[in-house]
Amino acid sequence: MAGSRRSAGAVSPDFSIYLEGPRDRDLLRIWALRVSGDLAKAVESHSVLLGGRQPARAIDCHRRQCREYGTARALCVLDRDGLPEPAEAKSNEPGLEFFTWPRRQIESYLLVPEAILRCLAQPDTTGVIEQWIRDLVPHADDEDAFRDMDAKRLLSERGPLRAGMKPAMLSSLEPSRIARRMRATELHDDVRALLARLQAGCGLLEPEFHVITR
Repeated sequence: MAGSRRSAGAVSPDFSIYLEGPRDRDLLRIWALRVSGDLAKAVESHSVLLGGRQPARAIDCHRRQCREYGTARALCVLDRDGLPEPAEAKSNEPGLEFFTWPRRQIESYLLVPEAILRCLAQPDTTGVIEQWIRDLVPHADDEDAFRDMDAKRLLSERGPLRAGMKPAMLSSLEPSRIARRMRATELHDDVRALLARLQAGCGLLEPEFHVITR
């Protein structure tokens, strides 16, 4: 079954990546391209969608895999969402590890003003849009602000980021498009850390990051 259509009922017996939903998978796949095409393909084929922040469901699926195959390995990736660390993430399930984003959501790592500006369908000749974006997005070093910011709302169709833009620009601000416009040097250390764990889990060699321009 193709990775893009797999649900929590269809798990790879060798290594599985439990994700909350299709956007998480798509963003990780795009970021993985900054490492290698093989890693991007692995993210696509090994991803299992939980249908939300459901760590208990990941544990249930993992246990089924262990019963069926005798052993299984998996990594469950969760948004923090301003909530306490789920109790399941502290469990000692053999072969199952958890990764919770230090920032509030996976979308928080898209808030790179330069990448957002590259997405605009029309050039920002006056600098007004750039200033608007920089006023809304915390400074890159302000991790406390990123931990609290609701990036999903900021990037939503009715979110404040789009409020200051012309209608012709709005269709270019989809999260996956922003991810594609990000450069390797703009990937946060948290993203790099997760990609390294996915590389190890998938049994891939660790190549250097390289820049893919689109």
